[in-house]
Amino acid sequence: MENLINYLLQFGQLNQPQIDLVKSKVKVLELKKDEYFSEAGKVPKRVAFINEGILRVSYFNIKGEEITKYFIDENNFAVDLSSYTQKIASSEYVQAVTDCSLLIFSTESLSELSITIIGWDNIISQITSKALFEKVNKLSPMLAEDATTRYNDFLKKFPTLANRIPLSYLASYLGITQSSLSRIRKNIR
Repeated sequence: MENLINYLLQFGQLNQPQIDLVKSKVKVLELKKDEYFSEAGKVPKRVAFINEGILRVSYFNIKGEEITKYFIDENNFAVDLSSYTQKIASSEYVQAVTDCSLLIFSTESLSELSITIIGWDNIISQITSKALFEKVNKLSPMLAEDATTRYNDFLKKFPTLANRIPLSYLASYLGITQSSLSRIRKNIR
């Protein structure tokens, strides 16, 4: 819970009664590896803060292939933002890559915090802006680089993730086959 509070305090001030209110609105959810936090075809009704573990966001392309869009690790929020805010069915899956401990806010809890805490909406707005900026920075450079460069960039940006996620997910994220990823890793050593 302290990780969540420390994260929120990076984006605005909260006094002790407000912190206590935030804590009272959070539920703990333990997800086992491979379980889904949210699924395509459903309207997201909750937002997760990842206390421990890694989630991945994926979708199925028109060929029926599962594509990993990105990973979300500790001390970050997870939600299909556009589906959540527009209250429409998601086209993405959010799945636990490892066992996860999530701190969950329901839509109702977030609404209550918005009404009760002055400055809450500003905190959420700043967190959302940061997340969107990071998402663009994760995806944009990958479009123009070769596979080896994409892998090396991934290792630089996310040094702790590479050993915690299955190679099949990493290969999908990088847009290459698992055998290509194995060759690249072998050549780098």
